[in-house]
Amino acid sequence: MNRLPTGSRIFVTPSGSGIERAAQSPDGSWSVHALLGGTDVRCLAADPLNPAVVYAGSNNQGLLRSTDGGETWVQAGLEGIAIRSVAVSPSRSGMVCVGTKPPGLFISQDGGTTWQDLPAFRKRRQWWWFTPAEPKDEYVQAIALSPVDPDVILAGIELGAVLRSDDGGATWSIHRKGALRDCHTLIFHAHDGHWAYEGGGSGAGAAVSRDGGQTWTQPRQGLAAHYGWAVAADPIRPEIWYVATAPGPFKAHGTGRAEACIYRSSGGAIWDKIAGPLAAMPYALITDPAQSGHLIAGLSDGTVMQSANYGATWETLPFKFGQIRRTLIMTCHP
Repeated sequence: MNRLPTGSRIFVTPSGSGIERAAQSPDGSWSVHALLGGTDVRCLAADPLNPAVVYAGSNNQGLLRSTDGGETWVQAGLEGIAIRSVAVSPSRSGMVCVGTKPPGLFISQDGGTTWQDLPAFRKRRQWWWFTPAEPKDEYVQAIALSPVDPDVILAGIELGAVLRSDDGGATWSIHRKGALRDCHTLIFHAHDGHWAYEGGGSGAGAAVSRDGGQTWTQPRQGLAAHYGWAVAADPIRPEIWYVATAPGPFKAHGTGRAEACIYRSSGGAIWDKIAGPLAAMPYALITDPAQSGHLIAGLSDGTVMQSANYGATWETLPFKFGQIRRTLIMTCHP
């Protein structure tokens, strides 16, 4: 994975009507700009093999692509399709996977120039899948692509199942044993394809797999609340991972205090609270691919915090978004 050069970081988040982009200059100063006005952006992903390439999935204008860290954008297909999740392969250049509402998956092998529907995924849909946030249709909330095998794909439904394919989406499993059915975030480790992580609104609120997403466990000890959202894992030590939880959906997404906390798990030990209770929900947790121990948290009120010591201490970055809507990504200048 590409290292992020010092002084070049960019953060991008959906704003409710477009995106907001915070860019760090070489002198360390920050600037925040609103872009893509009028576009209902629902999800974002940066290319791990080329971090200046960013994708934005929208509810009304298909998929958009940027090659300059989110400053300018062009259409990348799937117009007229409601996109809810997007992921870019860390092991195959140009491979992009998009999840939709109603639940469907599309895959591109050329950076979004052409797309292939995956009909076998649609056949796994169950009548009882249900999304409280948008009751008329559930959707693919999260996609995770293996860092070592481009044919291994995980897809999570809010609320329904976590499914797995090991043949590039030609066939799909049933719900994976032990995974959270109310999936909010789903990721693989940056380098180790055995490890995968999930945050969600059911069960313990957090789940982990050590066999590439085939089976999962839900460690609970130490978690005071079990409505999970964001997860992240240390880039060097996969046994160290993080989850953000709140007492429930109304606390997490409401207008009052979220009472949210960030927890760290180290090698299967009891969860350790490293931040909180927080007034705003941590919708994003990001680890720096170049530095072990570094963790970034994006809060719903637009605050971005960072830690350089596995969450032992925190500092707030000197800028603020208007809000952070359900996700935040970090990328860099080209």
